[in-house]
Amino acid sequence: MSTLVDTFRESFEALPPALVDAQGLGEARRAAMAAVLADGLPGARVEAWKYTSLRALSARGFAHDAAAVDLDPALLAHIPAPRLVFVNGRFDAGASQLDALPDGVELRPLSQALAGDDPRAVSVLGRRFDRADEPFARFNAALATEGMLLRVHADVMVTAPLHLVFVGAPGDSDQAAHLRHLVELRKGASLTLVEHHLGAGAHRNLVNHLSHVHLAAGARLRHARLQDEDGGASLLSRTDAVLASATEYRRVDLELGAALSRHEFNVDLQGDGAALHAGGVLLADGRRHVDTRLGIRHQATNTRCELPWRGLADQRGRVVFHGGIQIQAGADGSEAELSNKNLLLSDSAEIDSQPVLVINADEVKAAHGATVGRLDETALFYLRSRGLPAAQARVLLMQAFLREALGVLDAGELAKSLGDTMARRLGHEGSPE
Repeated sequence: MSTLVDTFRESFEALPPALVDAQGLGEARRAAMAAVLADGLPGARVEAWKYTSLRALSARGFAHDAAAVDLDPALLAHIPAPRLVFVNGRFDAGASQLDALPDGVELRPLSQALAGDDPRAVSVLGRRFDRADEPFARFNAALATEGMLLRVHADVMVTAPLHLVFVGAPGDSDQAAHLRHLVELRKGASLTLVEHHLGAGAHRNLVNHLSHVHLAAGARLRHARLQDEDGGASLLSRTDAVLASATEYRRVDLELGAALSRHEFNVDLQGDGAALHAGGVLLADGRRHVDTRLGIRHQATNTRCELPWRGLADQRGRVVFHGGIQIQAGADGSEAELSNKNLLLSDSAEIDSQPVLVINADEVKAAHGATVGRLDETALFYLRSRGLPAAQARVLLMQAFLREALGVLDAGELAKSLGDTMARRLGHEGSPE
């Protein structure tokens, strides 16, 4: 048994029985831990982990007893209310600002939702994970006692963005946190949601997020996820989304930080006319490893997905991208488009791209493609000839290349803010390894 699995087991055994068994979840929690203990962590022979090794991570131990941290207020000064803040997996009531929540919106820590006997939250937490290649979902099912519940009631249209903030901070030991999230938009609701993953100093913590997104008929969600964690952190994330009829889910993921970042993004387009527009920016410099896996399933007629993803690898960084699309039987008239373009900026960097398209329906429109190239030397020469320093010209070209992925958000001010954040990060690209 690896050190990581052993310390996670010890942390589970140390949980108070009353907490494990709360809301009737004890059987599901124990089954999840037993499954991962039986199967262990997947190796390179497991297809889903072929390009992302867990060997180094498995040799590390993590505590699950994070103490409260006093954050510098300046860290969150740019994030307006309403906001829900977690630090090393703990809900921070002092840093959160929930007084300005609109009518018809519920936003609270998962622990409070469970204490109030929320049946939907209990149902989500009781979900089973049967595959050996999903160990962190199993760890989450066993160990998560905190997270976030966000619910927008029917026909409520929220104009101002809501913010979720997850901060990693140094402590006396490396910490692990397992957070479970539920986002539920009821019929005809609309919302803009912004996730911030930030570092408050150098640390080597691990955070394991498992999110469930449910959009009822006619609901519309804009969702931006900005991952700019400390360069020593490990971030394992999974999002499972279900879209009912005539829904629209627009999403952008910016992967800019962490030593290891892996995001599994699964979407079931279950209702007629459901639409997904999701793009992402994957930036791996230094020795960073960034892995994104898409699993999009068209399960109803006239569903659509648009997936522009951009990757950039420099120095000894590695970008891994798997774009899986299935158009299942009965999903006639569906449209799917996946574009994964990448820039390789160093001979020591690596990019692995795997677009996969499976069609089992009629009268569909589908296209997918992946490219790996270098910066355009002609364009670089042109900018240099206009007096721009080499470093600035390089950043401008990278910025223009990556910005293509932000257009799916269809939200001018928010997209501009994300683009500015990306530009600042690119300005520091090429930092020491």
